Amino acid sequence: MSRLYKVFFIGILFLVASCGKEFTPEDLKIINGYWEIEKAKLPDGEVKDYTINSSIDFFEINDKGVGFRQKVMPQVNGEYLTNEVQENLTIVNEEGKTWLMYKTEFAEWKEELIELDEDEFVVKNESDIIYYYKKAVPFTLK
Repeated sequence: MSRLYKVFFIGILFLVASCGKEFTPEDLKIINGYWEIEKAKLPDGEVKDYTINSSIDFFEINDKGVGFRQKVMPQVNGEYLTNEVQENLTIVNEEGKTWLMYKTEFAEWKEELIELDEDEFVVKNESDIIYYYKKAVPFTLK
């Protein structure tokens, strides 16, 4: 009987751990702005730190969860350079998870939103690579 409880308990833990989280439109407003990748965790557990980023991501999402992501390059005067290429972005809540759905004229892909707060957000892509973003701070010479 004790073994049955252990199997049941492990099953419940697995179910809870495998469930994602749906974020509200109010939560998603936090994504708007400049973010940089702090680190990436590969499927084998290896962690790659991004200590210096030559480009960062700018997100703009409206109240309906539609917007874009654009790569920008920070400059010493606090401004950003861009190549004007934007990745269309739609945020979708599906099956208890929140997905960032990207689309360009060349490709479509999605990332699961794992965590989100004012200072950090975490996504997992279709290759099971987990990206940890932190709020970008403008570069200055001060």
